[in-house]
Amino acid sequence: MKLNTNSNAYIIIYSAVLVVIVAFLLAFVYTALKPMQDANVALDVKKQILYSLNIRNLDGAEAEAKYAEVVKNEQEQDGQKIYACEIDGKAVKVVSLKGMGLWGGISGYLAIDPEGKVYGAYFNHEGETAGLGAEIKDSQAWQEKFIGKQIWDEQGNVVLSVVKKVENPATQVDCVTGATLTSNGVDAMLKDGLKNVKPNAEEE
Repeated sequence: MKLNTNSNAYIIIYSAVLVVIVAFLLAFVYTALKPMQDANVALDVKKQILYSLNIRNLDGAEAEAKYAEVVKNEQEQDGQKIYACEIDGKAVKVVSLKGMGLWGGISGYLAIDPEGKVYGAYFNHEGETAGLGAEIKDSQAWQEKFIGKQIWDEQGNVVLSVVKKVENPATQVDCVTGATLTSNGVDAMLKDGLKNVKPNAEEE
């Protein structure tokens, strides 16, 4: 019996078989590549933590080695990661942060020195506008403005802020130019992410 390749049955069966084959191949590729993808994600997280410690421009192997050297302990509190680090004999705590920007999620890591001041900062985003809100990630110079800022007042309230007009240089960082809403998101993320964190001088 000659197969009618123009029939509806043939087209449906052919399409179904093709879909199954493609789905199998995609699943195989995903499974094969997942360990590599997971390793890349883990390495990216380690690099971001190192960025917050002002350690940059390392390749993969260098970053892995440096992370193992400086990060002494990792713990999680209510979904927030806190990393105990040691830099040049100084105890520095790195706190993970999550918030919302103008177009999506933003995140970051803030390094805190023993005096309760910012040792370093790194911020990331999912989809902020290039040249504007994306500067929270792309501008190292803006991230470095946080260094040395006081985080808490004497009562333990978070006073570190991102503002449109700096009135207290000891605690405030000016907004990214042209990205007020994203900057407000960073400010809210800092307030929310640090409210339950204690200064290094205090016990966790």
